[in-house]
Amino acid sequence: MTTRPAELPRASSGQPSRWRVISWQIIGLALILSVWWLVTDVLKLYPPYVFPSPGAVWKEIEYGLFGTGPQDGKLLDAIGGSLRRVLTGYAIAVVLGGIVGLLMGAWLPLRATLGAYLTGIQSVPSIAFVPFAILFLGLNERAVLFVVILEGFIPVALAVSGAILNVPPALRVAGRTLGARGLGLTLRVLLPASVPNILTGLRTAWSFSWRALVGGELLIAGVASLGEQLEVGRNTANVGLVLGTIIIIGIIGGLFDTVLRAIEGRVRRDYGLEVQS
Repeated sequence: MTTRPAELPRASSGQPSRWRVISWQIIGLALILSVWWLVTDVLKLYPPYVFPSPGAVWKEIEYGLFGTGPQDGKLLDAIGGSLRRVLTGYAIAVVLGGIVGLLMGAWLPLRATLGAYLTGIQSVPSIAFVPFAILFLGLNERAVLFVVILEGFIPVALAVSGAILNVPPALRVAGRTLGARGLGLTLRVLLPASVPNILTGLRTAWSFSWRALVGGELLIAGVASLGEQLEVGRNTANVGLVLGTIIIIGIIGGLFDTVLRAIEGRVRRDYGLEVQS
C-alpha cells in the first residue's frame, strides 16, 4: 500500500497580485466617475458653471491638448514647462541633498545641528516660501525653481542621513575589518547598504517638489505652466479648465510616483527585503 505525501500549503506573501490591484483601481475609478456623472448629469445638483460634468471637463482637456483655437492648445505647453522646471529642480535637489545627507551621516556635529534645523524647516508648508522666493529672486522662474529645490532637498538630505545611520552595525564592523575607513567606508559600505531607504526618501522628495512647483507657478504669471492654467481658469470662471488641470497634475504626479515606486520595489527585492508576489 502506497501513501501519497501530504500536500504542503502554498507559500503566500499575504499581498494581492499586481493585476488584482489594478482591477481594484479601475473599478474604483469607474465608481468615482459614475457618482460624478450621477451628481452632475442625472441629478443636476449643481449648475455646470459650479460643478461641471465629466464630459465637460474632458472637453476642456481635449481643447487644451489638441485644440487649434486662439485660446486652445496651451495645456500641452503648460505640461512641458512644468515638467522642465520640476525635473530640473528635482535633479538639483537630489544631488545637493545627497551630498549634505552623506556629510550628516558621517559627521555627528553636522547631523545634530543642521539635521534639527532641516526637520523644522520641513514642517513649513512650501507655499510659505513662495513670497520670500519672489522678494529674494524676483517674480520669475528662478523663484519657482528655488521652492522646488528647497522642498526636494530637505527630504533627500534627511533620508540619506537617516539611511546611513540605520545600516546594521555588523556591516560597519565588516567594512572596518576589511580596511575601509572614513569616506571610503561611507561610499563603499554604508551608501550601498542604504540604497533601499534612500529610494523611499527620493520618492517623498518628488512628491514635495511636485506640489511646491504648482504652488509656486500659481503666483508666476506670463510663463507656460500648469499653475498658470489654474489661474486662467479661476480668472475666467472656467471650472472645467480648473478641474481638468487638477486631474492632469494628479495623473503626472501619480505616474512619476509609480515609476519611482517600481524602482524602489525592484531594488528592495534585489536586496532581499521584499517577496515578489
